[in-house]
Amino acid sequence: MNVLQPPTWAQPRGYVNGIAASGIVISVAGQIGWNTQGTFETDDLVGQVRQALANVLAVLAEANAGPHHIVRMTWYLLSRDEYVARAAEIGTVYRELMTNGTAHYPAMTAVQVSALIEPRAKVEIEVTAIVPD
Repeated sequence: MNVLQPPTWAQPRGYVNGIAASGIVISVAGQIGWNTQGTFETDDLVGQVRQALANVLAVLAEANAGPHHIVRMTWYLLSRDEYVARAAEIGTVYRELMTNGTAHYPAMTAVQVSALIEPRAKVEIEVTAIVPD
């Protein structure tokens, strides 16, 4: 994988502007903050982020892939304000689960939406990963 960073642009924090990669493409459907039985254990945003990321990792593991294979992430959030206010906590959870001590950040997009299909969900995260041939 090659990070795509125009040389005159400021370095982004917590994501990259682009990644070029080739290999087996893995598309992970949007994952929300419920457990393996489809039950929410918390209504807390940070707790749901933790569970949604764990769910992403579980799907990737089915293809013998991990967080270092992720090239793109999209976060759908109910509240931009809550996300911004809790960004430090979310960042801690992200680094704990997704970087394995090695800084790897995919291209990311985060958007506020008016609703998610599951009424208790506060976040939904989808990813694209590429495992090299």
